[in-house]
Amino acid sequence: MVEGFPLWVIVIDYALGMVMWTLIGRFGMGIFLPENSSFFFMRFFVRATNPLIKLFAPITPEFLIPPLIPLYVAWFFFIFRFYVMPWLLGYTVMGMLSFPLESEIAQGVAHLVGLLLK
Repeated sequence: MVEGFPLWVIVIDYALGMVMWTLIGRFGMGIFLPENSSFFFMRFFVRATNPLIKLFAPITPEFLIPPLIPLYVAWFFFIFRFYVMPWLLGYTVMGMLSFPLESEIAQGVAHLVGLLLK
């Protein structure tokens, strides 16, 4: 667990991070597959992110092509995690939270690579 942060911060950041990465995953899959694809990962990404895309529809510019919309919505989650979360926690330096979800994943990958190289 990431030390130095209250549990509620970690839970909120993990949830926002998973939503952000799911939207990015939908964008990535959308490059190769149509939105109505029968591939189970694409169906999951579409089903999981459609409510968010509809929620953000009022502030989504009309000129964006549909495949870019998930990336646009993911950008809002990134901005919230990078700027708003640290500000709410009282940090004076923006970005101080430094993404606990990605930090945990990077530490896990580094540990696995270290084990493989021994």
